[in-house]
Amino acid sequence: MADKTLVCKDCSKEFVFTEGEQEFYKEKGFTNEPARCPECRKARKAARRENGFNKN
Repeated sequence: MADKTLVCKDCSKEFVFTEGEQEFYKEKGFTNEPARCPECRKARKAARRENGFNKN
């Protein structure tokens, strides 16, 4: 398994989906690759938390 370069669906920037991240996704049973770069994922998570959509 090699690193993959993906394109973020929010900001259209390229980001690397590392071999280690791919293994983590596989171990967790995730079947889809990430659609957002780490920065957009972090911003989206913060926005959800700010709007009261936290699962905890």
